[in-house]
Amino acid sequence: MEIGIVGLPNVGKSTLFNAITKAKAEAANYPFCTIEPNVGVVEVPDPRVDKIAEVVKPERVVRAVTRFVDIAGLVRGASRGEGLGNKFLSHIRQVDGIAHVVRCFTDPNVTHVEGSVDPARDIDTINTELILADLETAQRRLERAEKVAKSGEKRGKIEAEMLKRIIDGFDRGLPVRAHEFSDEEKEILREIGFITAKPVVYVANVGEKDLLSPPKEVDIVREIAAKENAEVVVLSAKIESELQELPEDERALFLEDLGIEEPGLNKLIRTGYALLGLITFFTAGPQEVKAWTIKRGTKAPQAAGKIHSDIERGFIRAEVIPWEELIEVGSMTAAREKGLIRLEGKDYVVQDGDVIYFRFNV
Repeated sequence: MEIGIVGLPNVGKSTLFNAITKAKAEAANYPFCTIEPNVGVVEVPDPRVDKIAEVVKPERVVRAVTRFVDIAGLVRGASRGEGLGNKFLSHIRQVDGIAHVVRCFTDPNVTHVEGSVDPARDIDTINTELILADLETAQRRLERAEKVAKSGEKRGKIEAEMLKRIIDGFDRGLPVRAHEFSDEEKEILREIGFITAKPVVYVANVGEKDLLSPPKEVDIVREIAAKENAEVVVLSAKIESELQELPEDERALFLEDLGIEEPGLNKLIRTGYALLGLITFFTAGPQEVKAWTIKRGTKAPQAAGKIHSDIERGFIRAEVIPWEELIEVGSMTAAREKGLIRLEGKDYVVQDGDVIYFRFNV
């Protein structure tokens, strides 16, 4: 999962990203990741991994990871190439989802680029730039789709009607994600790759004292998010940054003193998973317990392909047990003896929390 962090200057975007970078997983654990200065790779908080490891007692534990990309360079006019606009837009097209940091705190020592704290205006500034970039794409596609529709092709007609609806929405300030689409339209949308179709989490960045009792600015962010089919996570980037400065054994006490159950970063990752329709399955053996991220609805052979293409190609069956049942019986051996491990074939849809051993032959 790759999340792009966007926001205007001085809204707390850099503070949040710096906290994420300090919380990043060791790159050595993930040799497939090339860490660039503007990318933070963070382990996904999932207590199920630890519980499975307690039962299996592997040599090592590998958690799922989330990549956060610090997307910089947004100014008014970014859609026309102002500032680092073109670079900004090319980066944001590559991510799976967007974390839009919105300033909801007042601090006289941190000047706002627009001179005042106004979440609705700030959100509109960034959304307008993204909509303008998508509008150009939509208009180009509409010209082509209308030509195809004139030839009588059904798909061209569907695309043209959908694009007209989207462009009308742009005129009213609505992103693509605010619309409802048919299955045929969704397929076309995936090909086009609109920026404003990407799922968004609005990160309402509040002051340290406002975390337990958020200010009215947070309500404004929630209202806007509801209209766009987006989600909201309330956190204090400053607290997240301070938390990562502490030794591991002091963090729980720090959160307890603040009256907070968990870091805001955990909520952000969890919300991102839900928005993108992601789930986790596990592989467990004496060498390794590992968490794997897949799309909800993925079948067993394709899940196996996440581990290695040979396993997908030579898939025979999947031996499956829900993680709760494994914990309850205490070992894989006991699970086999009690007949709790199911044998599933190629049509099995993997469920969140499944512990799976894949049988294959190449």
